[in-house]
Amino acid sequence: MARNVEFDEERAIQKAMEVFWKKGYNGASMRDLTEAMQINSSSLYNTIGDKHQLFVRCITNYVHGRIKEASAHSSKIKSPLKAIIGMINDCVNTILYSDNHCLAIKTTFELAGTDPDVMALLKQDSNFTHGFLLNLIQKAIDQKEINSETDAETITNFIISIFTGWHESYIIHKDPIRIKKMAKYLISQISG
Repeated sequence: MARNVEFDEERAIQKAMEVFWKKGYNGASMRDLTEAMQINSSSLYNTIGDKHQLFVRCITNYVHGRIKEASAHSSKIKSPLKAIIGMINDCVNTILYSDNHCLAIKTTFELAGTDPDVMALLKQDSNFTHGFLLNLIQKAIDQKEINSETDAETITNFIISIFTGWHESYIIHKDPIRIKKMAKYLISQISG
């Protein structure tokens, strides 16, 4: 008779996500994953599936967590401009002070072009982020916190591209002053 698999699946998914965050999809071995999850490989295969299925679950949790967090935060926003500045500063803090940079950006560079399941999840994350930021920018324009001649769509695309560029810049140069100066300049351009 088969033994029942008992483990905290959500906690295990979080532990696996940390491995993928650190090593990437291709760099993470099944041994790395099962050790971090504190389960054996048969438990993993019986409950979640193979490495790819586990990765898709991790990315799904990551994307849904970001959406849930942003949605909860949006109800508290009084000043759209302050919220945009907060997003910019959060991006800087994540890049400079977090061991885990944006998993979506990291995964985009590693897998998005070759894995349709991952691409669909990353596109969902990107579309949500774009819509969320576009809405904030439009509200800031409507409330006259940002110049009314600003094109909300263009500035949204610009900011999102900048976030990706900052991640790349910091990985290559490890220069926090460069990132902080670029953030200060971006904020001055938006609010000036």
